[in-house]
Amino acid sequence: MRAANFCVECGERLARKGWRAWVGDRLCDHCKQRLGTFASFRSLIAIVLIAFAGFAIGRYLRPSPPPLIIQRAANSPLSDAPVGFEQAPRASKEANKSGRAESLPVSSADDVVYICGARTKKGTPCHRRVHAAGERCFQHKGMAAILPLEKLVIKP
Repeated sequence: MRAANFCVECGERLARKGWRAWVGDRLCDHCKQRLGTFASFRSLIAIVLIAFAGFAIGRYLRPSPPPLIIQRAANSPLSDAPVGFEQAPRASKEANKSGRAESLPVSSADDVVYICGARTKKGTPCHRRVHAAGERCFQHKGMAAILPLEKLVIKP
């Protein structure tokens, strides 16, 4: 980087001595005293302010994110009723107080579970579990099964 030979404020010739020649001072001694330390950092401050203004404007003009929409299949076994988070812990505490240790069944024996059955890259059927017959896993949506429906049922 080339160092200035003349003062940028008054035009006086700069005498370079020692390591100051490598730093690249652009002001003479008189202008340094007159302007103070602000003149040394003026360009750096201007660059920081422009960058900050650019980020602020970009953040302000950014469109708002789309609303979160969680979709599920029409034949989903989940209910549409809102979940009552306060009711479930009370019921379990009351059951423990009464002395009964009843456990809620997680899944009954008559629940039927299916596998995806779509063709994978290896050529074998996919073994991911799905909720309904003919449904595919997230990776194989829209693909056909390579196994008949009778073989897609997982029997416990």
